[in-house]
Amino acid sequence: MDFLAFSFEQLPFVLAVLLIAFTVHEFAHAYAAYKFGDPTAKLLGRVTLNPARHVDVLGMLLILLAGFGWARPVPVTRENFSRPRLMGIIVSAVGPLSNLVIAFLGTIAYYLCLKNGVFIEANYSRGIEALDIFLSTLIQMNILLFLFNLIPLPPLDGYRILEDIAPLPLRRKMQAIEPYSIFIFLLIVFIPPLRENTIGRLYEWIGDIFNAFLRFAQFVFG
Repeated sequence: MDFLAFSFEQLPFVLAVLLIAFTVHEFAHAYAAYKFGDPTAKLLGRVTLNPARHVDVLGMLLILLAGFGWARPVPVTRENFSRPRLMGIIVSAVGPLSNLVIAFLGTIAYYLCLKNGVFIEANYSRGIEALDIFLSTLIQMNILLFLFNLIPLPPLDGYRILEDIAPLPLRRKMQAIEPYSIFIFLLIVFIPPLRENTIGRLYEWIGDIFNAFLRFAQFVFG
């Protein structure tokens, strides 16, 4: 299936991983906002681990077609926070960080499988193969989502963090481009030079982060 970013064999694993990654990511936003005093997400039923409340159809389709995408953004009313800018930054940051935590835990599980010979050829049954693909996909996709969501373009978390850090005049200029964000993403997807120098760079960092996690697992578990 050449029009997809993933092979047909990978698709079930990619879809399963995306449901986990998107759900945990958006739940982290909603839960943090609720704990900081904003009931908006809670009232809309977003403080939940039910994937149906968090998946965005366009974002899911784009990640299958282009290799990146997003979930349904959690609405946050920063005026309900006692310290709106600081708490807004934290609420924005916990989403990507939740994906990094999932990737880290997945790497620990992957390393323990390697260490205990689970993936050796003699044991490589269909079930072990599925576990190998699932853990590899879980790690790679969550690192990608961590990096991708830090891009400072709306509606991504990196933009919201930058918006809360920026002084008011700059925030006003940033907000002026928000209506055009979807067109910016489409340009990035369909113009190869733009894609290679933006999203393409993220893929180069996935292996670096994965290897760093593996080295940590080796240090801890031997």
